[in-house]
This record gives sequence, structure tokens and C-alpha cells, in this order.
Amino acid sequence: MLPPVRQLEAMSRPSSAGPGPGPGAGGGLGTGKAVGKHGGAGSAAAAAAAAAAAGVSSVTGSGSAAPSSAVTLPAVGLPTQSSELTALFECPVCFDYVLPPILQCQAGHLVCNPCRQKLSCCPTCRGPLSPSIRNLAMEKVASTLPFPCKYSSAGCLLSLYHSEKPDHEEVCEFRPYTCPCPGATCKWHGSLEAVMPHLMHAHKSITTLQGEDIVFLATDINLPGAVDWVMMQSCFSHHFMLVLEKQEKYEGHQQFFAVVLLIGTRKQAENFAYRLELNGNRRRLTWEATPRSIHDGVAAAIMNSDCLVFDTSIAHLFADNGNLGINVTISMC
Repeated sequence: MLPPVRQLEAMSRPSSAGPGPGPGAGGGLGTGKAVGKHGGAGSAAAAAAAAAAAGVSSVTGSGSAAPSSAVTLPAVGLPTQSSELTALFECPVCFDYVLPPILQCQAGHLVCNPCRQKLSCCPTCRGPLSPSIRNLAMEKVASTLPFPCKYSSAGCLLSLYHSEKPDHEEVCEFRPYTCPCPGATCKWHGSLEAVMPHLMHAHKSITTLQGEDIVFLATDINLPGAVDWVMMQSCFSHHFMLVLEKQEKYEGHQQFFAVVLLIGTRKQAENFAYRLELNGNRRRLTWEATPRSIHDGVAAAIMNSDCLVFDTSIAHLFADNGNLGINVTISMC
């Protein structure tokens, strides 16, 4: 039996200078897309330093060993003294942690750097924030403490030293998911479980085919400008997003990029493999890889060329009257 075939309509999308489509229109089949792509310490600091002198040893032991990069501790399970210390670093504006480099107002109050850039006065005492006063004592205390991941409320149990927090939070599996539609201006974000309901409600034009072996037929590949073709494939009780994107990654050189994303976590993606194959005129072009999680997104795959890449001349070798069929096979590892 021949695998099912779905024809996909496509529309050209504006260049990077042009506006993108509205949220309701983004991410459908061939959706339009914008291409690119020293100082005195006040009362708060003094209290923190005193607390630190009493409690740092409970976190670092003897003080001679370097702290490990991450500690698997639930937020509620942190030692009481450590938890009390980390609370001293809470930003009064966003309630995230004030991490090095730590700056204070003239009265010694702290505010995190992202919030400080948006403020004209101290949110605690309304005093001036400039000149910038570095609080080195608090920075030393911060370097000895593990801080909970910013996504702890979503389930992440890791506590990390401040130098490791940014890298971890960039890839944390509990980080909210964004809409996976390529090129869409949709600003939705939510849990993994809410991704498919969002797609079905807000991006109804994306069609879904059932089965592990299908044909992805992109129509009108000769449309000018940057174009996307998108569809879904359901098999093995999971959903996969198939994306074919035409753009100029390098100026004057238009290319096609094809990739498969799993609507799931990176760990789940490791259980699958996909194969993309172009056939025609006694020629064959094949790409095999592990699907990317939608946490990574299409842009990262294109940036690293971690996908099937071919230029327009290759596309024409396999196209039939401006339509390009790609055989897509999903398998379990």
C-alpha cells in the first residue's frame, strides 16, 4: 500500500524588513514569515554579611573544597540556613534572585540587574541608583550558595551555583514551551501538554497525517521569497512537526531546509529517528537523524545545518511541475 499523500499550499512571506502576519494567521501551511531572524554597605547588606558569617560553613563544608556545579535539591528541601540566606538575595521587583555582579543603592538595598536597567530610583527607599556601587561582600556570599532553578515552581528540582544557573535555565526541560510554528508571530507559551491543543485551536490550517511512513508534498516551490511548508505526522502515540523552509541563509543563495521536530522533550526525542528522502529521475537524496525537540526549534536546526539542506537547483531535479514530494519515515530506536 502506498503511503498517504497530503498536498500543502504555500504562500510567500515578507523579507526581514517587512511585518509578519498576525497571531491567528501564523504557522499554517506556507504561512507568511519575517526572515532574518566598590562601596559602602547599608543595613540590608550588613545583615546579609552577618548571616553569611554564621551560615556559609553549612553550605560549603570546611571551605577548602570547590562547590559542585549543581545540587539536586527540591526548593522545600534546602537546608533552613541556606534557604534563609538565599531569601536575602530576592529582588523586590521581580522576586527572582540578585546574582553577581551585585549592585546596591546608596542605602545598601539590592535589586537585580535586569530590573535595575528599567528603574530610575531604588524600589525600596526611592533613593538614587547611581553611581553604581558594587557589593563585593554579597557577591562572595552568593558564590557559596546554591540557588533554585527559576523553573522550580514548574517542577525542576535542581539548585545550582549562580555561574551555572543561566546555562541550565536555557535548556531546562521545565522551561515553558513556545509555539513551534516556524516564522509565526504567535506569542503563545505554555506546558508541553498544552502544545497540541494550542496548535489545533490557533493554527487549524496545519493538517495531520497518521502513520510512520508518509509523503510530504510541498506545492509551488518556485514561489518567490521565503516560504514555509508545515504539517503534522502522528505515530507511535506521539506527534511530529514536519517543516520545509525556503530562505536565504547566505545572501543571494536560496536554499531549502527540511527537519522533523518532536512535540516532546529532548529525552523523548532520543527514542526516535527519522528519514527524509527525495526520489525522482533515477536520483535519490537521503537524510537520517534524531528528531529535535520543539524546545530547540527550527531556527537552531537551520543555523547548525542539522537538517536536510539542498539548493534550488537540486530541488528542481526532484520536483514535478513545481511540486516537491519528500518521503518521511519515523522509526523507534
